Amino acid sequence: MNDDSSRAHEFRDSHGGTDVELAYAGKKTFLKGDARDVDDLDDVDAAVLGVPFDAAVSNRPGTRYGPDALREASAWWAYLSGYKGGLTNMNTRTQVDYSDLEVADCGDLPVFPMDRKKTAESITAHVATVAEQAFPVMLGGDHYCTYPAFRGFAEAIDADTVGLVQIDAHSDTAASSPIFGEHFHGSSTHLISESEYADFEHISQIGIRGYESPNFFEFAENVGLNLFTMRDVQERGIRDVVTEAIEAAAEDTDAVYVTFDIDSIDPSIAPGTGTPEPGGLDSHQALAIMETLGTHDAVGAADLMEVAPDFDPTRSTQTLGAYLLITLLERKFAE
Repeated sequence: MNDDSSRAHEFRDSHGGTDVELAYAGKKTFLKGDARDVDDLDDVDAAVLGVPFDAAVSNRPGTRYGPDALREASAWWAYLSGYKGGLTNMNTRTQVDYSDLEVADCGDLPVFPMDRKKTAESITAHVATVAEQAFPVMLGGDHYCTYPAFRGFAEAIDADTVGLVQIDAHSDTAASSPIFGEHFHGSSTHLISESEYADFEHISQIGIRGYESPNFFEFAENVGLNLFTMRDVQERGIRDVVTEAIEAAAEDTDAVYVTFDIDSIDPSIAPGTGTPEPGGLDSHQALAIMETLGTHDAVGAADLMEVAPDFDPTRSTQTLGAYLLITLLERKFAE
C-alpha cells in the first residue's frame, strides 16, 4: 500500500496536533534530539554522551542509571519547545528559539564496570571525538568520569591549558585513598590538576561544604585554588561568586570545562545522589550558575554527574539536573 494513501496518513493529514510528540512518548534521547553516531556531528551544536558507570564511588552506587533518567526528564522541555515553538524563559526574561539549538544524542559510550582504566580510555576517546565536531555534554555516571572527559576535551581542541569550573559539595582533591586508591570519584579534581592541561590556579569550585582534609583552607591558598564555599555563596550571592569563578578559570586558558555534581544541590531538593550533603545550593542558585556560565564564550564542554535516580522516587533530582543542562545550552545556542 502506498503510504500517501493509507488511512493512517489520511488521519494525520486531517487532524491537528498529530505531529506533536508528548513528553512521555517517542524518542528516548536527550531533548528528543537525533540519535547519531559519534562520528556524524558536523551539523549539530551540542552532542550528548551517556556514561553509565559508578564503579568509582565511595558511598551509595546507582549513578549508572543517571544518563537514562536525565534523558527521560529532558523530554518535557523538548515537548514544550515543539508545541510552542519560541518560548519566553520567565527566569531570564529572554526569548528562546529552540530551532537554533541542534542537539544530537550519541547514546551511552562503552563502559567496563570491572575495568576502570579501560572505561577511562573509552571516555577520553569518545569525548575527544565529539569535541572535534560539537559542544560535548556528558551525562554521568560518577564524578571520576570527569577526569578522562576533561582530558579528551583538552586533547581534541589541542589546548595548552583548560580551566575547570566545578559545582560540587566536595572538592574531590584527594591524592589517594587507602581503600579506593588514586583513581576514584574523590580524586578527579586532583587528577585534573596534575594533568598537563590544568593546575589549581585555573580551577574554580563553587558550593563546597561539609568536611575536607585537615588544613584544607591553607592547602587551597598554597596551590591557588579558586575556592567558593557555600558560606561564600550565602554571604556574597551566587551571581557574584559564579562571575568571579568563571573569570578565574578562563584567565590565560584556551577553554573552560564545566562539571556540575548534582550533590551540590541541597538533598532536600535533590536527594537522588550517592553522597548527599546537607546545606547545599537551592534550585534558584543552581539555575543562576548555569545561566551565567551559558553566556561565557570560554565554556566549551559540560557534564552533569552523580544523579542516582533510585534514591529519589519523586524524580525531582533528574528533572532539575536536565533543566540545568538545558539552561546552559539554551543560553549558549538558543537566545
